[in-house]
Amino acid sequence: MIDIDALFLKPRILITMGDPCGVGPEILVKAFAAENLYAYCVPVVIGSALALQRAIDLLGAALTVHEISSLSNLREPDSAGCMLILSPRELAAEDLTYGRPTKATCEAVIEYIQRAVQAVANAEADAVCTCPINKARLHRHGFAFPGHTEFLQELTKAGRVVMMLAGPRLRVSLVTIHHALRDVPGLIDAESLSGAIRITGEALLRDFGLESARIGVAALNPHAGEEGKFGREEIDLIGPVIDDFKKSPYDVSGPYPPDTLFYRAFEGEFDAIVSMYHDQGLIPIKLVHFHEAVNISLGLSIIRTSVDHGTAYDLAGTGKAHSGSLEAAIRLAASMVQNRASYDLRAS
Repeated sequence: MIDIDALFLKPRILITMGDPCGVGPEILVKAFAAENLYAYCVPVVIGSALALQRAIDLLGAALTVHEISSLSNLREPDSAGCMLILSPRELAAEDLTYGRPTKATCEAVIEYIQRAVQAVANAEADAVCTCPINKARLHRHGFAFPGHTEFLQELTKAGRVVMMLAGPRLRVSLVTIHHALRDVPGLIDAESLSGAIRITGEALLRDFGLESARIGVAALNPHAGEEGKFGREEIDLIGPVIDDFKKSPYDVSGPYPPDTLFYRAFEGEFDAIVSMYHDQGLIPIKLVHFHEAVNISLGLSIIRTSVDHGTAYDLAGTGKAHSGSLEAAIRLAASMVQNRASYDLRAS
C-alpha cells in the first residue's frame, strides 16, 4: 500500500552517532548549526547525549539537546536550534575518551545502528543516516562484519547490496567492496556484475528520481584489456553481461577504460558508473567530491545514507572535522524518501 502522506510530510531521518570517541558528535553539531535541517526533514540523533553535549560545548554552538524516550508521534521541535536525541544506551564519561573507545562504547555503537534500522522497519521513521564507525575497534569486541554495509545487509535480511558513493557530478557503484586487490578478479562473476548494474539502475529511477538511467561500466584491466592482451575479463565476462541489458529499462554501455570513463561521467555523459573494485571507484569520486560525497547502501529494504569518511580519531576533539559529507547525506536521505514515495505512487 502506498503511503501518500509520505509525499507531503517531512521525512523522519534517524542519524546514528557512530563512534562517539571519533568525530561523529562534532560533525553532527556542525551540521545542525550550519543550516536549518528542520526545513526539509525531522532529524533525530541516535547516540550518546553526553557526547553530543560535549561537542556542543567544544564548538560553542547555539544548540540545545532534547532527549526523547520514544519515536512514537515524532514531531519537529519549536526551535531550529534543538537537537533531538534518543539514547538506547547512555555511556559513562570514561567511555568517551577521544580515540579510545571501550567495550561499552563499541557495544553502544552497534546498538545505535540496530535501533535505527528497527525503527525504520517498524515505520517509526523513514530513513537512516549513519556517522562513521571504526571497524577495527569493533572487531576487537566481537563485531563479525567487514563494515556498516554488510551489517545492514544482515539486519534487513537483504539479498545483494551495492555500495554507491554519490556527489553532485559523479555517482559510482561498486561490484566488489572490501577485499584484497589480488582477490578481485575471482570475485567478479556474471551474477555479481549483473546485480550491481540492475540495482544501480533501479536506484537511479526510484531513489534519485531520474527519467533515465545511463550507466557506464568500467573495465577491470588497463585499456579495457586491449582486445585480450591485458586480460580477457572484458571479452568473456563484462561485455556479455552488458549485452544482456540491451532490452532492459536502463541504458548500459561499456566496458570502458577507467582512465577516461570517470571524466566522461563528470562531464555529464553518464548518470552513474559501475566500478569493479573499491579504489577504482572511490579515488576519482573522493578527488572531486571529498567533502560532499555520500555513501549509500543500495538494495536494502530501507533507505540508508552515510558519510564517506572514517572516525578520524586524530581530529576528534579539535573542532576541525568537516561536516559537509554528513550534511549532504542528510539532504540526500530526505530526497530519497520523497523520490521513492513519488515513484511508488506512479508505479501503483
